[in-house]
Amino acid sequence: MALVTTTKGDMDDSLLEKKEGSVDTENETTNWVEYWHQGELVHRSVHVVLKKNVLSEGVAASIA
Repeated sequence: MALVTTTKGDMDDSLLEKKEGSVDTENETTNWVEYWHQGELVHRSVHVVLKKNVLSEGVAASIA
């Protein structure tokens, strides 16, 4: 049993439907986990990893 913090309070993960997904682009990799309860989204966690330093590249481009 694992508890998941949801919009309805902490819930046992066995009561929830877990969905996962990801997007991988040139600039970033994004992974997410969603928990659904009776057709309602009650939790979403997202993790984004930048592959390049997008902010410094924009600053460098504006200086050049």
